[in-house]
Amino acid sequence: MAKILWNDEIINEEEVKIGFEDRGYQFGDGIYEVIKIYNGNVFTAIEHIDRLYASADKIQLVIPYTKDVMHKMLHELIETNEVENGHIYVQVTRGISPRQHNFPNPAVESVLTAYTKETTRPLAQLKNGVKACFVEDIRWLRCDIKSLNLLGNVLAKQEAINKDCYEAIQHRGEIVTEGSSSNVYGIKDGVLYTHPVSNLILNGITRKVILDCCEEIGLTVVEEAFTKEQALAMDEMIMSSTNAEVMPIISLEGQLIGEGKRGEWTEKLQQAFEHKIPSSIGV
Repeated sequence: MAKILWNDEIINEEEVKIGFEDRGYQFGDGIYEVIKIYNGNVFTAIEHIDRLYASADKIQLVIPYTKDVMHKMLHELIETNEVENGHIYVQVTRGISPRQHNFPNPAVESVLTAYTKETTRPLAQLKNGVKACFVEDIRWLRCDIKSLNLLGNVLAKQEAINKDCYEAIQHRGEIVTEGSSSNVYGIKDGVLYTHPVSNLILNGITRKVILDCCEEIGLTVVEEAFTKEQALAMDEMIMSSTNAEVMPIISLEGQLIGEGKRGEWTEKLQQAFEHKIPSSIGV
């Protein structure tokens, strides 16, 4: 049975006791990260943990461990569970206190939970691409915080599933923001476009890796929002996340993007991304 990190202890799953008045459960008052594991190695762990602490600062949540201690505990959990390929989920809530909207005063101790999961890479989809649809972006205006408030994302993703699509491409009015659980990019005439970093999107860790890859392969990047109409006219489109990596979008709203298959720039980006993964298998 896999072990769970609960605060500063690695214990059996059945030993974890989450209080019914935990503010994460009652208010979504907490933050989280999902970090990829390739061949036993944690990928971009520093960047993910830095973002976890940045999200905590933005909601005035105190994590009672230094970053070094957090890294150590997560590595111990991965080694204990002997995970080769998969991910680790990390969550911190404001803690357990009587239900009231304002923060507990005096503050209570936050609650940390983390677990690992073995998963396989979506190699067939990375090669063949996926379908997507448009969904109005109804989320709150602090999408830069990786918080537990994900109901808008959940509803968008379910709408995509109901339409037999892999991802929902969200938009505010005519402007494309990001996917329900991903960042989104369009490539037109040798230029990659993506929404600039702001409160309207999450600055994805994989997004940062992809922008580095663009520089390596000579693909010009313009961090500029594009419209739904422009999205449909792109030569290539991709989405990215910790688990989706560099995922080609070959169809949007039932309309083929470009030639309806993984494009040349997308394949080059995948290859550049692949070189950053230690001892990985090509796609």
